[in-house]
Amino acid sequence: MVPVGLRVKPGPMEDGPDITVEPPDSRGLRQVTRGGEVVGSAWSLKGLRRVLRRLGHPGDVEVEDGTLVRWRGGDSRTWPDRFVKRRLTIAFMMAGLLGSMALLVVIGTPDALGGLTFAGRITGFLFVLAGLVQGVSASAVLDYWGKRRVRFSGAAVLLGALIALITHSLLMFLWLQEKEYTPYLLAYFPLWCWSLWALCLLVRERTWAGIPHPRSFAAGITATTLVAGANLVYSSMYQPAAQPILVDLEARFGKPTVDSRTSFVELPLTLRAQNRGKVPAYVLGDDYSVYGWMVRFSKRGGGLKGTKEAMETESDAARYVAEQKSETVSAGRFLSPGWVLEPGEEYTAEKLVRIPRTADYEALEAYFSLTLMREDKGGIDVWEFQEPHFSWEKKEGRFYCAPSECGETLIYHGKVRHNNNLVNVTRRPRYVTTWWSVTPEDSSSYVSISSFRFQPKGSVEEEEREREMDGYGVVNLYAEAVVPFASLTGERE
Repeated sequence: MVPVGLRVKPGPMEDGPDITVEPPDSRGLRQVTRGGEVVGSAWSLKGLRRVLRRLGHPGDVEVEDGTLVRWRGGDSRTWPDRFVKRRLTIAFMMAGLLGSMALLVVIGTPDALGGLTFAGRITGFLFVLAGLVQGVSASAVLDYWGKRRVRFSGAAVLLGALIALITHSLLMFLWLQEKEYTPYLLAYFPLWCWSLWALCLLVRERTWAGIPHPRSFAAGITATTLVAGANLVYSSMYQPAAQPILVDLEARFGKPTVDSRTSFVELPLTLRAQNRGKVPAYVLGDDYSVYGWMVRFSKRGGGLKGTKEAMETESDAARYVAEQKSETVSAGRFLSPGWVLEPGEEYTAEKLVRIPRTADYEALEAYFSLTLMREDKGGIDVWEFQEPHFSWEKKEGRFYCAPSECGETLIYHGKVRHNNNLVNVTRRPRYVTTWWSVTPEDSSSYVSISSFRFQPKGSVEEEEREREMDGYGVVNLYAEAVVPFASLTGERE
């Protein structure tokens, strides 16, 4: 007999079943509660028995016993979980996120650790960070398509899919500009298609429902995308335009001396290059030549002479010059290809030109040229590029060319990469080639950048060559000096 006024808590038999199996959700998962508190979940009857064993019930408990288990939304045979489909979805989602993570880390690491510009390093760091976030998203896939014990696992998966769509869309956009085959295309094109599928699936799942501040979440993704895009534009367009190459080039004749033993005039020639700007520059090609000009005069005048030739060669026309021609007196190099002129650095070379005192020259002219490439627009494998190849030697393989056809030429060849690795992975590799030769008539230096591993001089279309040279910020600089030959000897023979 129970005393009056004393309330006794009813047991399971008096208050109904102790365990309740809730109706299946949209994926087929059924929650298990006890006294209104969630104590587990199950995809199948086997899973339910595991929950019951954890709660202290025997493994062979009779689940149809209405005194122990209450069934809502179906009985013990109602398990709509589509096991194979769910596992395939998990596998496909994780494969895409992990593949995207690997690609972004591979693309971003070279710029993050050794970018040619600060903006490029920031872009590389953002790509590596985005890849690491996708790694976290991949781990959240198991929970989101599992029992969803972590509240924001769906948001994490959505973030990973958005990052994949944004980054691979950027890569596809860059690729479409040139449409060149690159092995990376076999990675980011399938991943771009995967990101569209993943995002459509997650939108149907309404994964943003668990995000506490969805607008802030979207704003963060947008801001990150804008920063990465701004860095790419800044490093590839604005910065090179705002900081042009400022290199002073000078050719200057010195004070001549006459060797009394040989009656030769020894004329010093100073060649100087100084980088006054803030941008380091690679030397791609260099050359200097000294020409002796022979002139036949006409005292009668009668108008400017050589006007047609002057217009064709953009040279000078002279009234009292009836005929003039030149021949090469001396030729050589200033710096070898692959040298880098750092900001503030100056390099000077002293040459000595020897000419017979009785030479029939009216004037001497020095012509000095230098071809430079901005270091912030591209990087060169200098160890490969600085090694000369002799075109006349058969052991040079693909660089060999019969002297009867190509003469004797020094060839420098090396790989060049863009200052942003996003461009490198969306283009075929580029190569820079420099030809330098000296003939009895003249010397010349010729530089080409193209997508060919190596092509003979002149085989690359000039339009493509100019476009590639402009893309890497290549400039050609010239300096000239002229001195009357009579001033070297002090008299006229």
